[in-house]
Amino acid sequence: MKKIAVFTSGGDAPGMNACIRAVVRTGIYHGLEVYGIMYGYDGMIEGNIKKMQSLSVSNILQRGGTILKSARSEEFKTKEGRQKAFDQLKKHGIDGLIAIGGDGTFAGAKILSEEFGIPVIGCPGTIDNDIYGTDYTIGFDTALNTALEAIDKIRDTAAAHDRIFFIEVMGRDSGYIAVECSIGGGAELVMVPETKTSINDVVKSLKSLRKTKTSSIVVVAEGDEEGGAAQIMEKVKNMINDEEKDFKVTTLGHIQRGGSPTGKDRLLGSRCGLAAVEALIEGRTNCMAGIIHDQIVYTSFGDCIGKSKPLNPDYIKLQEILSI
Repeated sequence: MKKIAVFTSGGDAPGMNACIRAVVRTGIYHGLEVYGIMYGYDGMIEGNIKKMQSLSVSNILQRGGTILKSARSEEFKTKEGRQKAFDQLKKHGIDGLIAIGGDGTFAGAKILSEEFGIPVIGCPGTIDNDIYGTDYTIGFDTALNTALEAIDKIRDTAAAHDRIFFIEVMGRDSGYIAVECSIGGGAELVMVPETKTSINDVVKSLKSLRKTKTSSIVVVAEGDEEGGAAQIMEKVKNMINDEEKDFKVTTLGHIQRGGSPTGKDRLLGSRCGLAAVEALIEGRTNCMAGIIHDQIVYTSFGDCIGKSKPLNPDYIKLQEILSI
């Protein structure tokens, strides 16, 4: 192992730059040449690959997004596209890859490794915290705190006007952000893809809460089976049919992806980046470096992609009890 390359793919997440920095500097520490691939798999296909030095990653810890950029690649999904990508890696003498991203990134890395025999290690970079094999993913803590800050501010206006707010957070397939920010933000209800909550249940709960509260907040993960926050609000409003009650919707959207990463995400990205480089040196491949119970753990891409990461049932119980 003499030359390695690192890239980011899929949705950006705060803390990716900390991970890139750790990969570059750990590689240099171990005597390797380190290259950065711009724009994910698209950049790999096009040969958009540049050598990185320690100075290349100076002053990036505090920056959100990713200095290596990210892009979706339809061409990489084809055998011809992957052949082009491998040819570019071979041209630059790359012996191993580190992929920072989520399920889609790891699925691409897995097939590239299996087809061409190039070692690949993953680092879990996604705000959704939905990857099996790690307690937390890079970017989740920052996204959670961004959502919490918004909920705190919305709570002020909800209380001032006795309003019911439906707040939509990211989470197409996972309710981690929704559940944890609903607990931390004191929301009255949470709706997530992992559990079924009918509109009837929501209406019943909101009517019951009127006995003790004049305002309420309902946190909705974007992937809930009843729809997004706007759709759910309309259904609830029609069933409650109270002209005096004011209903509002706030969709936080991509604000959750941006911003300076928290200390937790900087540390997580740094630890995973270092572990990924050392895994390549040790001869590992087709696995992700994650952290479980504060210890580095390597999980095969097959498990990362194939196994679901369930919500902590204690969190659901906690939210229900504390919202009364």
